[in-house]
Amino acid sequence: MRIILLGPQRRPTLEGVARSLFPGPEFPGPGPAGPVATITAGWQEREPDDTELSALLSVAGRAVNLALYRRWLDVRDRDPEYRAGERRLAGALAELQEVYLLRLDYALQAVYAVQRRSSSGDALGEAVEAVRELDAAHLRQVNGLRGEFFARLEPHTRPVIAEHRAEVSAVLTDAAALVIAGGHVGVLAEVLHLFNVAAALQAGSPVIAWSAGAMALADRIVLFGDRSPRGPGHAEVYSSGLSLLRDVVLLPHARARLLLDDTPRMAVFARRFAPARCVLLEAGTRIEVPPDGSWPPDVRVIGDDGRAAA
Repeated sequence: MRIILLGPQRRPTLEGVARSLFPGPEFPGPGPAGPVATITAGWQEREPDDTELSALLSVAGRAVNLALYRRWLDVRDRDPEYRAGERRLAGALAELQEVYLLRLDYALQAVYAVQRRSSSGDALGEAVEAVRELDAAHLRQVNGLRGEFFARLEPHTRPVIAEHRAEVSAVLTDAAALVIAGGHVGVLAEVLHLFNVAAALQAGSPVIAWSAGAMALADRIVLFGDRSPRGPGHAEVYSSGLSLLRDVVLLPHARARLLLDDTPRMAVFARRFAPARCVLLEAGTRIEVPPDGSWPPDVRVIGDDGRAAA
């Protein structure tokens, strides 16, 4: 599957992508002529406000919003048992995350202390490895809780969810492309899994995504933000995305949200998530990952030395 990752769209670059992919009266081209499916669920209540997005795609009325956030609210309204189970799951995940963040704070403080005081690479490596093990164990626990939830309530057997999944699949089966906007990454991940979007994607239809939409395509969603009023925070493993991209940590707005000039801190970041690429998605970025999963050589990443470079 061809995946196109873009930088944040405050100064949109999406129109240029549309010109190259979609045929039509405005931009004749060689691409498929089916509907262009869009996902704006990360915008939550603003999900229907997609007029500007449709205009940037310039597909002359072919844009079809999958309305995953509205569908999610409909599931909650019409399936009280599922809603109650989802509430219990959210509580269990919140408790799990709270304990993880407490342990993560101590573990990373130890890493930075060792980094400042020790000339031993082995000592720093062992400290970083303890954080890696904590991250991996937390993700297993998160996925375990979600797996138990889905095994117990079996979404595919629940009429309301099955109805929405069938409608989403019908659009994606004929779609020329899928476009995933940003917003709240937790909401995006939730609805993408609930409505089984990955299973409905067609191999020949590209996926275009940016910001949280890009993050949700990875096998591991990492939340990050060094510029809190309370001081630099710790990047935290949140959950699994669609796993259309593997061994990658996607970092939208990296310059604004990370202390990229603090190379020792960034070196720990890169080592912590290795062998995954820590990819910077800044304004103007366009990265095309072909179906074989190979990455272009000029992708900007955080290197082992903590420096951002291609």
